[in-house]
Amino acid sequence: MHTTELLLRCYTENKDHQWHAFCIDLNLAAQGDTVGEVREKLSSMIREYVYDATVGEHKEYADQLLNRKAPVSFRIKYLFYTYKRLLLIGRNDVLLSFKEVMPLVPAPTINNVHSKLQAAHV
Repeated sequence: MHTTELLLRCYTENKDHQWHAFCIDLNLAAQGDTVGEVREKLSSMIREYVYDATVGEHKEYADQLLNRKAPVSFRIKYLFYTYKRLLLIGRNDVLLSFKEVMPLVPAPTINNVHSKLQAAHV
């Protein structure tokens, strides 16, 4: 991971022939027919959610939206799946817990904004 990336804790599980993926750091969930589909859906949801919370229409609520943790039961399940994954290392069929990488884009600083304003007046 680079300092320009954020790792979000996620896990998948299969219930009643339906895959579910959860991001415990943002309290987001997705459903799908395959583990690949559900992880792709969750990844897309995370990107849209973070974009909307930081530069989109809900940016004034960014602090609340980006600090919305999942309930304790989901966080315990993530820890259980992470532990299980560590015990079963090397097995390709175990895709229980994972981390989603979210690139971070620095917010414009006052100096950058000031420089752009000065350049516009020249």
